[in-house]
Amino acid sequence: MTDNQKEGPEKFYSLKAEQWDGQEYDFEQLRGKVVLIVNVASKCGFTSQYDGLEKLHKDFGEKGLVVLGFPTNQFAGQEPGTDKEIQEFCSLTHGVKFPIMKKSDVNGAKENEVFKHIKKEKPGLLGFKVIKWNFEKFLVDRKGNIVERWASTSTPASMEKTIEKYLDQE
Repeated sequence: MTDNQKEGPEKFYSLKAEQWDGQEYDFEQLRGKVVLIVNVASKCGFTSQYDGLEKLHKDFGEKGLVVLGFPTNQFAGQEPGTDKEIQEFCSLTHGVKFPIMKKSDVNGAKENEVFKHIKKEKPGLLGFKVIKWNFEKFLVDRKGNIVERWASTSTPASMEKTIEKYLDQE
């Protein structure tokens, strides 16, 4: 079975993404972890959520949580910077230490493979597979299942109990 034929959890672990610095990020390294995937932007009304995402990363990283940020400029041009500028902003302004990927599309013909997969596995309200705005969040359990999806308005703090529940599962 090729990677393109894989479904569900095995498909998740076969994914790869390019990090902001051009290095490949292989999702196989996420096996056994709980993963929070977020499409992010530096000039959005929700940008302050970077602080809460970094707090989740810091508080729950040793328990197995991995936070991944995927910058996109698809929503009102709110991520205009280069990949290096985005990384510097995240690091210097919000103290972000979790991995930030290369800027990419999360909707449409050029959407990245990660968002294509997670939207298929966990569609939104009424089965819609589109990302509606910056800072939508997807939670992946330790087995690679996409188990939760939150809207942009959901704060990282509001997700803590749910994340802890999945961290406590083996």
